[in-house]
Amino acid sequence: MQALDVIVKKRDGGVLTQDEIRFFVEGFARGEIPDYQVSAWAMAIVWRGMNADETWYLTEALADSGEVLDLGPVVPLSVDKHSTGGVGDKTTLVVEPLVAACGVPVGKMSGRGLGFSGGTLDKLESIPGYRVALSVQEFLDQLQRVGIVLSGQTGDLAPADGALYALRDVTGTVPSIPLIASSVMSKKIAAGAQAIVLDVKVGSGAFMQSEAEARKLARAMVAIGRKAGRRVVALLSDMNQPLGFAVGNALEVKEAVETLRGAGPADFAAHCLEVGATMLVLAGKVSDLRLGKRALQQAIDERSGLEMLRRLVQAQGGEVEYVDRPERFPAAPWVETIEAKQAGYVRQVHAGEVGLAAVDLGAGRRMKGEQIDHAVGIVVHIKVGQAVSVGQPLFSIHANDASRREAAIRRVLKACSFSRRPVPPLPHLYGKLGP
Repeated sequence: MQALDVIVKKRDGGVLTQDEIRFFVEGFARGEIPDYQVSAWAMAIVWRGMNADETWYLTEALADSGEVLDLGPVVPLSVDKHSTGGVGDKTTLVVEPLVAACGVPVGKMSGRGLGFSGGTLDKLESIPGYRVALSVQEFLDQLQRVGIVLSGQTGDLAPADGALYALRDVTGTVPSIPLIASSVMSKKIAAGAQAIVLDVKVGSGAFMQSEAEARKLARAMVAIGRKAGRRVVALLSDMNQPLGFAVGNALEVKEAVETLRGAGPADFAAHCLEVGATMLVLAGKVSDLRLGKRALQQAIDERSGLEMLRRLVQAQGGEVEYVDRPERFPAAPWVETIEAKQAGYVRQVHAGEVGLAAVDLGAGRRMKGEQIDHAVGIVVHIKVGQAVSVGQPLFSIHANDASRREAAIRRVLKACSFSRRPVPPLPHLYGKLGP
């Protein structure tokens, strides 16, 4: 069997066998199939797609490229969540500590930024000293000792997916349902979580821009989870405008800390309660969402969620003082606020354009391995449906470079539009799949 034959077969619309997919993934993992052939194969999948069996075979092969954890001997039940990526989506930094504070262990492998969405690992590395690279044994020991782990993919867990994940980011092969579904679920299977909540984003700031496409992705991931014997629920949530206000790594961590203190943006706090309550229900901790939200709100009010974040940061070598005093996070030298030049109602805050503006500033990657600037980003002061007056702040641009600042300003202005008539707010959720 040759790698070229597998590429050509998929390019021409053929259905790959389990052996062909496993051969290709294993060859890539061993370094025998070069990046350029893997890129061509990924592009062929983007173009031709994969059926349900192919997607499952790819997920299995990615998970089996390393160790698959069994968390049963470590904790009675571990629950995890995953977002398909969105602008300003720092949900993990709030939900995971809150759920762990409610007594449900959380062991999560997170990723770096893909396209215009910021990665959880990039955000966490805003905290000096925070170790995202844990060994398998460190992952297990911390989960048992602390009840929460937030790390990157170790070299032992789904290593082929880690390599493919980085390659897709710079080859235009991110928006593919089989590739997204297999990547997400291979990590979840490898990390051993028995219950998984999937937050599938819909809209201009998501990889799935239509509800129909998002439902296809959700169905694919739920089906994979069931084949793997996991409890899985998928939520379809809006990403037509940034989630919360902050977009950019340190800015988002600060907003997450504020939310754990009970002072976060209303839309973001509501989303965290919805996702977290779904995790508690799926784990069997509570019987319904209402009770789950009450438990999470209590963890916010009593600061036990914030304390769990402190314990997480401390366990992974980070400077806890940054949680206690978020003003210590790096700040950009230029902060420029863009004000409204007309009165009206906000019709659009195009999340994708805001995300790309943050990438322009240096908050995201445009090529594989590019360094992230943790200080830069954008604070969005408005939401769709809100009434604004002349002179009201729209965006604050946090920049380290004058030319990048100007490019970001042009892009965020293009992202925003107004109406003279009232505009309804965007829906929060579009639906739910699973039990």
